[in-house]
Amino acid sequence: MAPSDPRDSSGVPSAPGTPSTYPPRRPSDEKSAESEDRHFNTTEILVGTGMMFIGFLNVLLSISGGYEISVFPIILYFGGLAIWAHAKIVHPTVRYAVITASIAAALGFFHYGEVHFWHKQLIFWGTIAMVGFFMFTSAKQPK
Repeated sequence: MAPSDPRDSSGVPSAPGTPSTYPPRRPSDEKSAESEDRHFNTTEILVGTGMMFIGFLNVLLSISGGYEISVFPIILYFGGLAIWAHAKIVHPTVRYAVITASIAAALGFFHYGEVHFWHKQLIFWGTIAMVGFFMFTSAKQPK
């Protein structure tokens, strides 16, 4: 059968104007693509949360212990926030605003080169507010 022949795989001519689906689509292909996206999002959430936790732990311990930290835990924290936001925040405008702000903050700290006490306090209370917000709001389930 030639590729331009308007017959389906059973040899019956198809109606004019109907698109041929050769090879026929399987429902498992759509589920596989959905599953891969879900796995990638889950991985991003885990990696982002882990990076944020490690950076936040250094900030928390430096606040309670009174010692200085370098900018690298802060960069790790904001990098994790960008990765987490890419996977978790649904609305694209808010998602990319958070990603842009977190990358700008990380680059700002890297350029500035030091972390003051009020920086650590701002990160600490901002994280508490963010966790509180996402703890008490439910995620919308896709239809």
